Amino acid sequence: MSTRRRGAKDPSEPPGEERRRQDRRPRDQKPPDTLPHERTTEDERLLESVEDIRAIGTDAWRIFRIMGEFVEGFEEMSEIGKAVSIFGSARVGPEDPIYQRCVETARLLGEAGFAIITGGGPGIMEAANRGAKLASTPSVGCNIELPFEQRSNDFLDVSIDFRYFFVRKTMFVKYAQAFVIFPGGYGTLDELFEALTLIQTNKVRDFPVVLFGSAYWKGLVDWLRGTTAAEGKIAPADLDLVLITDDPAEVARHIVRRYEGRHARDRARYDSRGVDERSGL
Repeated sequence: MSTRRRGAKDPSEPPGEERRRQDRRPRDQKPPDTLPHERTTEDERLLESVEDIRAIGTDAWRIFRIMGEFVEGFEEMSEIGKAVSIFGSARVGPEDPIYQRCVETARLLGEAGFAIITGGGPGIMEAANRGAKLASTPSVGCNIELPFEQRSNDFLDVSIDFRYFFVRKTMFVKYAQAFVIFPGGYGTLDELFEALTLIQTNKVRDFPVVLFGSAYWKGLVDWLRGTTAAEGKIAPADLDLVLITDDPAEVARHIVRRYEGRHARDRARYDSRGVDERSGL
């Protein structure tokens, strides 16, 4: 499958400028640890507090760019079929055992018929897309405009560039049947808790979430159980919304089982509705 790359190029940029900007950071260079960065992003400009009436008018027109980004994402993502979104740190290299576990997890999911969706960058994202390639399943990267350039990894069939985090996050949920969360930082935690909030509030249903790496997640899970649930901030049942494992095969089995169960229930509801309609009820 040939790589398709779409999105995030500013038509006002001189030809080739986007590629030159991407090439300024060596491929093996990790994102810088310090802020601020000189380059502003569309997200930053959108979230700026403005008082000037002319700036307010500009904000109103920005909705068309946001709408266009949604349309482009929907067009590209609707073609990939059933999929799993995989998240984790961009700061993990191929020498890390968790990288290899992620490759294996994505490969097994791909062999089970799922496309793999990631943020399209290095680290765990690269590992997941690499595993997808090994399984010959669609490998999708949803990249994001950042103050520092994040180059797409080399294992993508479809690479889509987004300017806005909230549009990109919609694609991760809308076109996935499950999330697999590997060890990561703020961005990874953001995706985890957004998914759990959507499940808890019934915005999405029958949506498996897997935490991979029991030792890494132990502190967080202990805090959720011992503090958040103990003080009544979440229900004890909310702790059952995730599976925690260290086994790639268990990840694949769990997601396949949940997916098949969901579709069996959907078929039963459809058949029941058809019987009711035929009987005139």
